Amino acid sequence: MKITTLGAIDIGSNAIRLLVKNVEDYTTRKDFKKVALIRVPIRLGEDVFINGEISKEKQELLSIAIEGFSLLMKAYNVNRYRACATSAMREAKNGKKIVENIKKNCGIEIEIINGIEEGELIYEAGEVDRFFSSKESYIYVDVGGGSTEIIVYNNFQRAESNTFKLGTVRMIKGATSMTEVADFIHYLQKIKNKYHPVGIVGSGGNINKVHKMLEKKEGECLSDKEVIALYNTLSGLTVDERIEQFKLNPNRADVVVPALEIFSTICKTANIKKIVVPRIGLSDGIIHHLEQNLE
Repeated sequence: MKITTLGAIDIGSNAIRLLVKNVEDYTTRKDFKKVALIRVPIRLGEDVFINGEISKEKQELLSIAIEGFSLLMKAYNVNRYRACATSAMREAKNGKKIVENIKKNCGIEIEIINGIEEGELIYEAGEVDRFFSSKESYIYVDVGGGSTEIIVYNNFQRAESNTFKLGTVRMIKGATSMTEVADFIHYLQKIKNKYHPVGIVGSGGNINKVHKMLEKKEGECLSDKEVIALYNTLSGLTVDERIEQFKLNPNRADVVVPALEIFSTICKTANIKKIVVPRIGLSDGIIHHLEQNLE
């Protein structure tokens, strides 16, 4: 058996994460085993979606966190890694400069990826084809802090994709364009009429948390009614009440509601009744992509 240790850094709008996994290569199979997962709630989107750039304070926090991730990867003897930044860094006027400074300071090279690549990376790790038949269409939906990615799958092949500036941090900061919302609704109506999708594959920290909150077992789907009911319940509470009544972390209690709003909107507009939640994220997709491209 051969063991390869891989690392993934996900620099999102709501938080940044380091995931370390061992890939155990047996004769007949490969197993992916989580070694470490660290999440740091640095909300880069709070700066970018209001002011257009990342503040010095958050630049410093980000730099410290990435330097820490670099040291942890050395401690775990990571063989290969990939670091990807998404919506907030894409939109930040000083994003490229920050990436250059981090590489200079601690040697970590960060790629700023577009929304479609982000969605495809996450989908790669999901192994969701077992939930659908080849005759069914479904949509992959990733709700992040700054954007929502949608990929339509038909006969297990990507039919089309789109990305929208609708994200949880962007929404709680009131930085969402009504035009973008209208475009989102129009797109959902279009794919409903064209593909008649029967389900959603949902990813992102919030839908993963909702899956746990509703006490679903691994592989068990959410229904549209459950998601809409939870949205109605949580949206009627203050952030403090959500923390107290549902034992949510403060950095989850505010963003979970706009995430539920997005998923509820998709269910209602596209007439979708079930949501598959493989509980994966961008960091999982990066690990799988690295493994598939090992020399």
